[in-house]
Amino acid sequence: RSVELDPNRPVVIMTGFASMDQAVEAVDIGASFYVQKPFRNQAMVSMVDTLARLRELQLENTRLRGRLEASDGFRDVVGQSDAMRAVFERVRTVAPTDATVLIEGESGTGKERIALALHELSERGKGPFVPISCAALPESLLEAELFGSEKGAFTDSRKDRKGRFELADCGTLFLDDIDDMPLPVQVKLLRVLQERRFERLGGEKTHEVDIRVVAATKAPLRDLVREGRFREDLYYRVNVVPVNLPPLRERTGDVPLLVAHLIERHGRGREYRLSRTAMNAMERYPWPGNVRELENSVQRAIALAGKKLELAAEDLLPLDPRWRGATEVTGEIRPLRTIVKEAEAAHIARALESTGGHRMQTAELLGISRKVLWEKMRDLDLEAPGNS
Repeated sequence: RSVELDPNRPVVIMTGFASMDQAVEAVDIGASFYVQKPFRNQAMVSMVDTLARLRELQLENTRLRGRLEASDGFRDVVGQSDAMRAVFERVRTVAPTDATVLIEGESGTGKERIALALHELSERGKGPFVPISCAALPESLLEAELFGSEKGAFTDSRKDRKGRFELADCGTLFLDDIDDMPLPVQVKLLRVLQERRFERLGGEKTHEVDIRVVAATKAPLRDLVREGRFREDLYYRVNVVPVNLPPLRERTGDVPLLVAHLIERHGRGREYRLSRTAMNAMERYPWPGNVRELENSVQRAIALAGKKLELAAEDLLPLDPRWRGATEVTGEIRPLRTIVKEAEAAHIARALESTGGHRMQTAELLGISRKVLWEKMRDLDLEAPGNS
C-alpha cells in the first residue's frame, strides 16, 4: 500500500519469523530491505541513513527529469506523478493542432502555465500569447477588453483601442475563468469562435483574426450549463479537447519535487533545506490552494528564515489547529473530503484574519476572484472578522 501511494518511498519489513521465500516475496512487492529480529540498533540506524540518502538521490534524479520536461516547453510545470504525466502527454499530442482546448482544474493548479505550454509547443509559439481573466472585469469592460473599442464608444473613450482578440492575431488567446463570463459576452464569443470575425465596441467594421483559443475553468462547465449559467452551444465550442489538471492532493510524490523547484526559483542561490519531519507534514497536507498555495508557503518560509538555511515547518504550513488532522499521523483515517474542507476553511479564515476581513485583499492573497471567495465563505459557513 505504501508503494502504491509513493513508489519512491523506501519500505523496510521487519519480522521475527523469516524465510527465504518471504524475503523474495517482500522484495518483489516493493520492499527495500527485509530485516529479521532481533537486530542491532546501530545497524538499523545505518540502514535508515542509507535509505534516506538513496531517497534524496532518487528525488534529485526525478527533479532533473522534470527539468528536461520544462526545457521541452513546460516552463515552471514540475511533476512526475502519473496524473501529471497524463497531462503532459495530452498537451504534447494536441499542441501542434489548432483545436480549441478547455483546461479544467481547481484554483491554483497552474492552468495558465499549461496554456502557455500548449502555445509554445505549437506552430504559433513565436506569435503572441495573450491571457485575460474573465472574472476580473465587469461585463461592459470585459467586452471592450476582448473585442476592442472605437473612439467615442463610451465615456472617456478618446481613441480606437484594440482588444485581446486582435492582439492575439497569429497567436493564442487564453480565456481564464471562462466559467465567470457573463451570458451576453458568451453570445459574442460564440460568434467569434464560429466565424473568427467580430466588430469592436461602437464600431461597424468587421475584423478577422487568425487565433487559437485556449480556455480554462475552475468549475465543471457541464454543471453550469444545467444551471443556465453557461451556454450549451458555447460549451461544445470550447470543450473540443479537454485537459483535466489534477489538484495537488492527487499528485502523489510531486510535493518534494515542487518544493525543491520553488526553493531553487525563489531562494536567490541559497541552498535552503527542509527537515524530514517538515517534508512529511507537507506531503500529508491536502493543499486546498494547490500549487499557488505551496509556492506562497515556500516564499513565506524563505522570507522568515533570515540567515538560517533550514526552513521551519511552522512557516511552511498553516498554524490553525483545524488542519492538523491532515498532517499529523494518528490512528484515525478520516474521509479525504472532510480533511480538505477543514483545511480550506482554516486557510481562508486565516487569510481573512490577516487582512482584517477585507474580502478583496483576501481574494488577492489567496489568488482567487472575489466571487469565488464569497462562494467558498458561504459554502464553508465562514464570516469575515468583525461581522456578526
